[in-house]
Amino acid sequence: MDLDRREFLRLVGWSVLAAALPASRSSGEESSMSPKPSLPFILTPDDFQGKIAPVEGEAPFPEASWFRADAEESGLVYRVPPGALAEAQYLTADLLVEGDTIVVFGLALQEGREGPRFWAEFSALTECQARLRLPLEVVDQNRWRLEREGALLKPMFGGDRVDPARVDRILLGVWRKGDAPARFCLTPITVTAETPPLLNDPLLPKGPLLDELGQSRLRRWRGKSASAEEVTSRLRAQLEAADRHRWPETFSRWGGWKERKVEASGFFRTHHDGKRWWLVDPEGHLFWSAGPDVVGVGESVAAYAGLEKALSWMPKRDGEFSDAYTHWGPQGKALNYLIANLIRAFGGDWHDKWARLALGELRRLGFNTVGNWSEWKIARAAGIAYVRPLDREFSGVPRVFRDFPDVFHPDWPAEVERFAEQLRDTRDDPALIGYFLMNEPTWGFAEDTPAAGMLYNTPSCETRRALAEFLRERYGSQAALEGAWGKGVAFDAVAEGKWSRRLTDRAKADLEEFSTRMVDRLFTSLSEACRRVDPNHLNLGARYGTAPPDWALKGMHSFDVFSFNCYENRVNRAAEKISAVVKRPILIGEWHFGALDAGLPASGLRRVKNQRARGQAYRVYLEDAAAQPWCVGAHWFTLYDQSALGRPDGECYNIGFFDICHRPYEELCAAARRSHERLYAVAAGNAEPYDEKPEYLLELSL
Repeated sequence: MDLDRREFLRLVGWSVLAAALPASRSSGEESSMSPKPSLPFILTPDDFQGKIAPVEGEAPFPEASWFRADAEESGLVYRVPPGALAEAQYLTADLLVEGDTIVVFGLALQEGREGPRFWAEFSALTECQARLRLPLEVVDQNRWRLEREGALLKPMFGGDRVDPARVDRILLGVWRKGDAPARFCLTPITVTAETPPLLNDPLLPKGPLLDELGQSRLRRWRGKSASAEEVTSRLRAQLEAADRHRWPETFSRWGGWKERKVEASGFFRTHHDGKRWWLVDPEGHLFWSAGPDVVGVGESVAAYAGLEKALSWMPKRDGEFSDAYTHWGPQGKALNYLIANLIRAFGGDWHDKWARLALGELRRLGFNTVGNWSEWKIARAAGIAYVRPLDREFSGVPRVFRDFPDVFHPDWPAEVERFAEQLRDTRDDPALIGYFLMNEPTWGFAEDTPAAGMLYNTPSCETRRALAEFLRERYGSQAALEGAWGKGVAFDAVAEGKWSRRLTDRAKADLEEFSTRMVDRLFTSLSEACRRVDPNHLNLGARYGTAPPDWALKGMHSFDVFSFNCYENRVNRAAEKISAVVKRPILIGEWHFGALDAGLPASGLRRVKNQRARGQAYRVYLEDAAAQPWCVGAHWFTLYDQSALGRPDGECYNIGFFDICHRPYEELCAAARRSHERLYAVAAGNAEPYDEKPEYLLELSL
């Protein structure tokens, strides 16, 4: 196989970069003559693309080889005999990444030179053996990601649906890395019909990865806590100061703007003053919502299933540190060092003291809202504005594609009523701004629309039968349907059965329109039920993973505030169009910036150079958002850093205002306070937004 760098970049998704490279010469058809191997068999690289090469060195585990990548867009090309993956169930390989900064890998499977391409991306803890176990069933695109396993972090999927029997090339590339070259050890890829064993005793060349405080043992950084005594002293001092902290002088009792007041309703509501959108607090003051998500202690857990040897210290599960153990994560094995550090400082009543301390720090930083995923009951008790998420399990009806429920199922109305009952507990609380119906539905990350994904992945369901009726009403006859969808397509085949046909452009358009109906039915029914239970609070929408496409947006007209998560340098200006279409204000549910100068091996979904730059990036984003007349709030994700070992999905980001030892990143904290002090002047147009931009770097995370 002779694939040049342009082809490699195209296959793994760097289409813009690939387009700038010279065309590849033909690879020939020699692979079609290769005999089909019997399972299991191994694949070794046929070519090296970009700035990557094998390097000498003794491998730490059998059959492995060392590689060095000096740049992103570099990787290994594997030839696959056609049909060789037809009966295969898994691809598996072991790897180990050197250093203290994660490397993000991409794995692409493609049907021929110009055919559909499936991709997976993942990373791995450094200095720890990891095992990739990729079930080939995921190439149907019905799953967004897998749970992490050991040191393998956040395997996620995208691209096209592929047929394994047609895959003839695999590419394993370094998609993103830190500033230094990426050096990693990799075994050949094994193709097997059996489930590969879990790796429960990984090699740790440099010993445990975490110290007794939960900090990285691999990294050095300014501000690393030296001892448990230092952490205890800091926490006790923060608690002692908590009640003295005050909001900016411009804030009302609820964190609204003292200078501007309109009609009060006793609850939060929306208001347009003729120039811009606002929220209004319960006393009638104009309000713009700034707050961190995850005001709680749960985000900093270290998922240690299969990684027990990576921990320097593990307390007894039934001893004084029992609260530090959680069932969140693989096999219920997760240890929360943030809680352990609080227990050391405060003993058995650590939670009440943490709550007082944390709310005091929010006042010090000038935040007026406790954001999503938080322990919102502490905000309710303190009378501080908060938002809350609703549980969207929808266990009473089946899924039709990823997490999209069967909204035409006869049990859907009852499921909706059960869902809305969650709100009864807070319906009369004036501190509640509003609620999110869900967060980042995974069907929103797919290349397919929900209807198309359903057609390929769910042989029988009520929503698919409703699709067939939709097409019957539109086309009337089989001949007309065949004219649009292709010869031999019947209404009954759309209603039920395995679907493998390629979709015509007309079919894709029909499925897009029906997807709008699915989205409308989903959100309208949920919204109406929630308002019946709780007529007092704002429906803040679905926290879509990004600015939604038009077909989805058309079905999202039932919210009071439109929310989406926006990990960009500034708020995506598509929000202005969204606000105009839905005639509602916009709330940003998540954003953040991280850096690699602290104790975490990954930056976050947006990266800058250092902690000072994080403060600059905060000010630019927050004040730019406040200056937009369609925006009423932006919530940072999260209050605390994640664990250097990674939470249950593998995220291990420097995204907190505080580290796991409760040390504040003071440059970020001071920047946030300055922006919050001038927040209302910027929102009202009386002050220009801060615009001293930092250098924005390529993110290093999944």
